[in-house]
Amino acid sequence: MKKLFFAFALTSALFSCKKETTTPTTNNNNNSDTTSKTSISASVYSIDCSSALVIGTLKKDVSASSVTVMLDYTLGNGKSFSLQTIGSTGVLGLTAKLESGVLSNGDGQLVYVISGTPTTSGKANFKVSIGSVSCSFSIDVEDVNQTDIKAGENITDVDGNVYKTVYIGNQRWMAENLKATKFNDGTPIPQAIDKSAWLNAGVPARCYYDNNISNAKYGALYNWSVIGANDVNSKNVCPTGWHVSRDVDWTDLVNYLGGEEVAGGKLKEAGISNWETPNIDGSNSSLFTALPGGLRTSDGDFYWLKNRGYWWTATEQNGPDARYRYVKFDSGKIDWSFDYKRMGMSIRCVKD
Repeated sequence: MKKLFFAFALTSALFSCKKETTTPTTNNNNNSDTTSKTSISASVYSIDCSSALVIGTLKKDVSASSVTVMLDYTLGNGKSFSLQTIGSTGVLGLTAKLESGVLSNGDGQLVYVISGTPTTSGKANFKVSIGSVSCSFSIDVEDVNQTDIKAGENITDVDGNVYKTVYIGNQRWMAENLKATKFNDGTPIPQAIDKSAWLNAGVPARCYYDNNISNAKYGALYNWSVIGANDVNSKNVCPTGWHVSRDVDWTDLVNYLGGEEVAGGKLKEAGISNWETPNIDGSNSSLFTALPGGLRTSDGDFYWLKNRGYWWTATEQNGPDARYRYVKFDSGKIDWSFDYKRMGMSIRCVKD
């Protein structure tokens, strides 16, 4: 009788144990609700796109790097959310990526990583959502030439000479001195070799320093009539879409680089391969690569090769004179002055 009772008791205990391990347990604690047949999606009460915190900058045609956006949310429910990838509207070419994660039980923050290359400047817009709550934020995409110093695309003149260019502030400059032998409509610019030809030119004229082709790396020297021809008969020595730098163009450039006292050093090519020693403060941090091409006087003499660089501006001072800018081997400054239009100086072109 005791064996029978013991067997019955053991069977009941085993059955009771089995039943206890297979029956779901009801619990009011959401965190232990692991056996519910209906999963609960991630949700929040609100996402604050109006106060989006953007870290980093975006620039036209420049691949995004280390750009993130942080959005605050309220009343998260502590649930997991999946990876999100959102394409931009407005400015195209960008993606906002939210890695999968878990919401806070309460308020928290979402972090989106921006990647891609924006195709234009303007505003890149992104619409994000968690559950049924969504909002949109925007990121400004800057034009690269507004804030950067950056090498630009090469350009070609009417002779086929290829020039480097550089973005500096709001401008795009040639990064080499002009060498053109023609106006951009194909009209030749006479080469004045001997002194009398230069002195009596009275019309557009050009030459190389000392009339030596080996000095072509410094560019050509032009009298101001080459520039004035643009006003007289619409002849432009610069490539189409470019113009001879005006005094205001130089002023903008110098101001962007910190003023006359320091801009010269930033403009000059570094080292002494083309400049006389000591080439004070020559760093070329602007990528402008100013070279000391010297000048030709109104009498036809040559001076200052490797010592100074002179550039005409398209700005007249008075009837016989025009303004120019210059830098020297023994100073980090850039200065301006004016002189006879029969002088021969270098030319730099600026994008229209």
